[in-house]
Amino acid sequence: MVHAKWSGMTRRRMLASLAATGTALAQPNVDGAALRLARTLVSVRFPELPPTTIQYAKVILASTLASAAAGTRIGSARIIRDLVKEQGGKPEARLWFDGAKLPANEAARANAMLSDAAASDDSDLRNVAHIGTCLTAVGLALGERMGATGEDVLCAMVAGYEAAGRIAEAVTPPTEALSGSWGHGFHASVIVAFGGVVTAAKLLGLTAEQMANAIGITATTMGGLAIGTNSWAREYHAGNAALCAANAALAAARGYTVNPDMLEAPRGFLAVFGGVSPNMASFTRGLTEDWQISRYLAIKLVPGAHALQPAVEAAIEASRQSGLEPEQVAKILVSGPQIRAVGSNRVPADMVEAIHSLPYFLASAVADKDF
Repeated sequence: MVHAKWSGMTRRRMLASLAATGTALAQPNVDGAALRLARTLVSVRFPELPPTTIQYAKVILASTLASAAAGTRIGSARIIRDLVKEQGGKPEARLWFDGAKLPANEAARANAMLSDAAASDDSDLRNVAHIGTCLTAVGLALGERMGATGEDVLCAMVAGYEAAGRIAEAVTPPTEALSGSWGHGFHASVIVAFGGVVTAAKLLGLTAEQMANAIGITATTMGGLAIGTNSWAREYHAGNAALCAANAALAAARGYTVNPDMLEAPRGFLAVFGGVSPNMASFTRGLTEDWQISRYLAIKLVPGAHALQPAVEAAIEASRQSGLEPEQVAKILVSGPQIRAVGSNRVPADMVEAIHSLPYFLASAVADKDF
């Protein structure tokens, strides 16, 4: 029912009136999926977490920073780092391996790009999403801004991984879970931003309602095309995810609101990005009982695509055990559930092609007999 005050008014006049008073348009009182998730995650505290989840969060921190160290020498990450330094702003958080202080959202963006550019960051076993890079970049930047403790940051990261994993399960068709994208061609970066926004929301001390709105803002902001996986577009995705996550949480903290059913609505995130009816059956089932970070986090032994890691390890072991020299190897046969094709990058032209080239990885493994 329209309030008598607004009866007969056009939308433009109503919005103008609301703007004049600083009032936001009220959203319907719907207990949406984002709020159900937020109610649990906002209350998670460090002492309540299983020790294994904390250990995994620490591993993510170390892995992300190690990858970022290599990323400091990669052109894509350096371009964005120099750009955000040139733009400047309120000194809230440091750029890794640089020391310059920038607004937390921009520091998160640049730092995420450092890690993802080197392709040595973590992967999720279900969808090859690099969730840890976003958690670490956003967590350290917002943590520094807020003066958070190490326990605060680790707790926020565990909660963030849970959010990203739950939303990924709801949106990803099982037959495509290992592709890093979905039928519509979106990159897995659209998932990692949800981990970042929950991490940021916890460090900012948001309420459940504010966290839910931050999740909704992220849902309508993120993008990324799977076609960009083998170019600098990939790490640009990672930077955008971290920037989006920080911005969404900061906006929600100031009272920004969106539709409460941004995730599960017929034209919402899950339907649009998944292309199928969303799988809501397990969305909150077992929440805080079986933590996603302990079950699905994968840390890479070598830089490069997650799906290639088992083949590389097998090639190294076979080469060591046989004692064969590279010139004695005529052919390498590979079989595995995550390896659907050899690919076209048999002679990679640069590092981006090399880290996604199965022939290059296997040849290096046989030649070096080491990681």
